[in-house]
Amino acid sequence: MASSTAISCLAALLLLAAAAAPAFAAEKETRLRVYWHDVVSGGPNATVAQVAQAPSSNASATGFGGISVIDDPLTEGPSLTGSRILGRAQGLYVSSGKDSLSLLMAMNFVFVDGAYNGSSIAIVGPNPVNRAVREMAVVGGTGVFRFARGYCQLRTHWFDANTGDATVEYRVHLRHD
Repeated sequence: MASSTAISCLAALLLLAAAAAPAFAAEKETRLRVYWHDVVSGGPNATVAQVAQAPSSNASATGFGGISVIDDPLTEGPSLTGSRILGRAQGLYVSSGKDSLSLLMAMNFVFVDGAYNGSSIAIVGPNPVNRAVREMAVVGGTGVFRFARGYCQLRTHWFDANTGDATVEYRVHLRHD
């Protein structure tokens, strides 16, 4: 009697494991590389707008306390004018480093062209700008990237210290449904 109960329990566990296996097998892994263009100096075509600042922001070498909203182009290659636009980085960043230039970033990469058109990923994390390679978390996604999680590695491709304009390479590593 005890052995038939044990066999029944074992059979039930095997059935549960078999039912769960396809869910794990269906997970996809995607790697992307896009270039993020922060255009501060564009006048009416700027892709960054400072929306708030602390009373001490202007006196701070790092702009500590400043908050900016972005709608930055994401391109296939490093050239803003010579590369296909794949999407937009929409969100905000906060100058959160008092003694060193570091940004807290929260943004969505909204894809408008290519294989991921209509999909998005949500990215949040610190961006210590002076490091050669930075990393931020991918915390979600929509469309093709539903249930996305992963990380991005950022490398500054180009920066103009006079204008604040920048091009940053994002290498995105995702797991999703």
